[in-house]
Amino acid sequence: MAVLWLDEISAGDLEKVGGKGASLGELTGAGLPVPPGFVVTAGTYRSFIEEAEIDEELFAAVEVDVDDSSALAEAADRAQELILETPFPDELREEILESYRQVGDGEAFVAVRSSATAEDLPDASFAGQQETFLNVTEEALLDRVRECWASLFTQRAIYYRQEQGFDHSAVNIAVVVQQMVDAEKSGVMFTSHPSTGDPTMIIEAAWGLGEAVVSGAVSPDNYVVEREDRSIDVTVAEKKVMHEKDEETGETVESEVPQDKRNERVLSDDEIGALMDLGERVEDHYDEPQDVEWAIVEGEVYMLQSRPITTIDESDGGATAAEATGSVDASKGLTDGSGGVQAAGGESSSSGSDASGEVIVDGLGSSPGTVSGAARIVKKLDDLDKVGEGDIIVTEMTMPDMVPAMKRASGIITDEGGMTSHAAIVSRELGVPAIVGTTNATTVLEDGQVVTLDGDKGAVLEGTEVEPDEETEPVEEVRPQSPVKPMTATEVKVNVSIPEAAERAAATGADGVGLLRMEHMILSLNQTPAKFIAENGEDAYITELVEGIRGVADEFYPRPVRVRTLDAPTDEFRQLEGGADEPKEHNPMLGYRGIRRSLDRPDVFAHELEAFRRLFEMGYDNVEIMFPLVNDAEDIYQAKSLMKEAGIDPEKRRWGAMIETPASALSVEEMAKAGIDFASFGTNDLTQYTLAVDRNNEHVADRFDELHPAVLRLIGDVIETCREHDVDTSICGQAGSKPEMVQFLAKEGVTSISANIDAVRDVQHEVKRVEQKLLLDSVR
Repeated sequence: MAVLWLDEISAGDLEKVGGKGASLGELTGAGLPVPPGFVVTAGTYRSFIEEAEIDEELFAAVEVDVDDSSALAEAADRAQELILETPFPDELREEILESYRQVGDGEAFVAVRSSATAEDLPDASFAGQQETFLNVTEEALLDRVRECWASLFTQRAIYYRQEQGFDHSAVNIAVVVQQMVDAEKSGVMFTSHPSTGDPTMIIEAAWGLGEAVVSGAVSPDNYVVEREDRSIDVTVAEKKVMHEKDEETGETVESEVPQDKRNERVLSDDEIGALMDLGERVEDHYDEPQDVEWAIVEGEVYMLQSRPITTIDESDGGATAAEATGSVDASKGLTDGSGGVQAAGGESSSSGSDASGEVIVDGLGSSPGTVSGAARIVKKLDDLDKVGEGDIIVTEMTMPDMVPAMKRASGIITDEGGMTSHAAIVSRELGVPAIVGTTNATTVLEDGQVVTLDGDKGAVLEGTEVEPDEETEPVEEVRPQSPVKPMTATEVKVNVSIPEAAERAAATGADGVGLLRMEHMILSLNQTPAKFIAENGEDAYITELVEGIRGVADEFYPRPVRVRTLDAPTDEFRQLEGGADEPKEHNPMLGYRGIRRSLDRPDVFAHELEAFRRLFEMGYDNVEIMFPLVNDAEDIYQAKSLMKEAGIDPEKRRWGAMIETPASALSVEEMAKAGIDFASFGTNDLTQYTLAVDRNNEHVADRFDELHPAVLRLIGDVIETCREHDVDTSICGQAGSKPEMVQFLAKEGVTSISANIDAVRDVQHEVKRVEQKLLLDSVR
C-alpha cells in the first residue's frame, strides 16, 4: 500500500514513514490528541522514481562538486525538474486522493509535511530542509506531495548531505497528510528544562498558526511552569503579527494582530494546565523530555509534533553537544549563539538568589544574573550623573556614551531592543545583568524605587531579593572552571566591543582579540570626531583612542589584539553632538560607513592611524589594524598609502581587511597581492549582502541564514585563496559561536575563530573535537 494511516504507525516505522510520521503515529497510538491523517510512505516515493525510471538520472544529476555554486544550482534544478514533471501513476493518484477524502469528509484543509527518513539523527539533522505546505485542498494535494519529494533535492539539502557524507540514494522521503487545525493559538512546549532536565516546563504561545512561532516571525509569550507546584512565571510579549488561513483563498497568510490582542496574554491558567497534563503524558510515554508543537482551537488542545529534547546534559561534568558550542548553557538557560541568554525558567545564575516577589515589569533576559538596587530613570544624557555605584539604569535604549554609567550600575533595563542591541551586547561583555525590550519600564518604574532585576527570567520584581554579597563577580563568571585549556591548531580568539570589557575577555583564556571595535570608543565621547576635535583638539582625540586600545592590548599582551577602524553608520553619528550635518540615508548599513567613509575623510582617518603609530612606538607590537567594509583591492591600496603617510610601515605591522561583501570575497586574491596579512569574515553583513536579506526585517528574517550554501561557498573560496597566498583567515561575526559554522571553518582550515566572551571555552572544545575527528579520519 502507498498509504499508512497514523493509527497504523508506531515509532518503529521510521524507515517507512520518516521521523515526523513515526512520531505522529506513536502519539496517535498512545491516545494523545493528534489531528487525523495518513502518510504517503517512503517506499511510495522510491517506487515512484524507480517505476518512472528517473532514479539513475536523478542520483547522477546530484553527484556534483557542491562547492561549485553554479554546478550545485544546475543539479538542484535538474533533480527537482525530473520529479515535478513526472506524472502520477493512475493507481497511486487514486489511492492518495481516496485517503484524503476520508479525512474531514473530503472537504478538509490539510497540512502536507515532508518526513525524511534521515531526520534528527545523532550526528546530523535534516529537519527543516524539506517542504511543508498548509491549508492544502484536494485540487493541489498531488502537486504538494510531489513538491515535498522534490524538496529532497534543493541546493541546501544536496550540499548538506554531501558535507555529512550521506549517499543521496540512501535517503528516502515520506509525506504526512494531516487535517489542518485552524489554530486560534499555538506554540511549542518543553516538557522539562531544555538544558538541565529539571522539572520545569517552558511554553511559548502566540495567536494563530504555530509557524509564526517556529519561524521566529513573532515574539511569543513565555510561560515557565514548575511541575512540582504548577506555579507559573508569565512573560507577555507584544505580538504584532500572526499566521492564519485566508478565508477566501485558503492560503496561509501573515496578518497584523488586532491592537487589543497584541499585549494580551495568550494562554489562561486552565489552558496551561491542559498543556501540562499532555506534556507529562507524552514525556511518560517516551520516558524522556520532549519538545512539543501544539495548537488550540475552540478550547481543544492538539499535539502537532513531538521530538526528544537533545540539549540536556545527562552527565555531571560533561557538556552536551549544544553546550560545547555555546548554544546552551546548563546553568543559565538558552542562548542565541552570541553569548546572550534567553529566559528559560532555570535557576538564577547569581549564587543563592531566588527572586520571588511580585513581577512589575518584564522583558527579554539579555544578560544573566540577579541584582537589587535603586532604579534610576535615564531619559536624557544629563540624567546619567545621578547613576551611582549599585544603581539600576532604566532607559528607553542605551547608547555608547552611557558606558561609563553602565560600568557603575549593577543592572540595566531598557524599553526597547533585543538580544543584539547595544544594551544587550555591552551588558554581556561587562557581566552586568540586564533586561531589554520591556516596552514600559521607564513609565512603570519610579526614580529611586528599589527593585530586583532577574536577568535570567527577564523579570523586574519589587523590593530587595538579593544582598550585595550574593552578587556574582563578572570576571570569575567567564573564567574557565578547568585550568587546562584545550589545545587546538585553530586559534580561538574573543570579540570585545568596549575597552571596559578587556579584563573579563582576557580571563577566558582566548588566544587574542579577533575584533576590538573602535567605533564604541568614538561614540562614547557623545560627539562626532569633528566636534570633539573642534572643542578639545586633535591630540585629545588621539589620546582617547590610544588609551582605549592600550587598555585591551595591556590585558592581552603578548597575545594579538585586532582593532577595527571606525565603522559607525550615519544614523548613529546623527545622534551625537555635531551630527546634524550627517547625511540622511534610507539604509545607513549600505551607506557612508566603514573604509569608504575613512577614505573620503582622510584628514579625520589620519587621527586613527596616528593613534596606531603611537601605540607601535610605545612597544605594543601585538596591535593589528583591520579595515571594515572593504570592497576591492583599490580600497586596500588607498588605505595602505595612508598608513605610510601616517608613519606606519605596512611591511612591519600586521594589518588586514574585513570580508563583509561578496565583492570583497571575490576580490580577495587581488587584496592579498596588495599586501594584507589577514582577512576576517563579518558574517552578519556578508550574509545580508549575499542573500539580500535584512535580518531585522520581520518579513524576511527567516531567510537570514549564515549557513546558506552561497555564503559558505564565498567563505570557503576566500579561505582557499588566502591559504595559497599565505594570508591568515578568521571570523569575528556572530556566527563564529555557532557549532555548524565552527565545524565548517575548522574543516576548511580557517586560521582563527573569534567568539563572544561567554562562548570562548565552548568553541575551544568544539574546535578540538573537529580537529581530532579530522586527524582520526585521515589515518583510518
